[in-house]
Amino acid sequence: MFEADDIREWRGHDVVDAGNRKIGSLEAVYVDTATDSPSFATVTIGLPTKRRLIFVPLTDATVGPGYLKVAWDKKLAKESPSIDIDGELLAEDEPQIFSHYGLPYATGANGERRLGRR
Repeated sequence: MFEADDIREWRGHDVVDAGNRKIGSLEAVYVDTATDSPSFATVTIGLPTKRRLIFVPLTDATVGPGYLKVAWDKKLAKESPSIDIDGELLAEDEPQIFSHYGLPYATGANGERRLGRR
């Protein structure tokens, strides 16, 4: 499993889908704020003048030499909600990311955010 603590070592490495098709380059890991476990990765995609960050779940992700393999298809990932390269994920946008992948979403008991960037 991919460990969020190793993010500095993995930033910039390829992120590939289950068929080994490159999705983009790893930018950051978002952890589940309730468990502190890796939950989503942001992946840099696009041309140099139109780069953006997409969100890809880390459920069942594995690492190989120089890449992070996710269980989600490249096409689905590239259609996911995105933010600008220098943008940040707003709390009100979190449910859309989970919904895109058919994953359940719930805030913390006191309405806390679900995702935190590492």
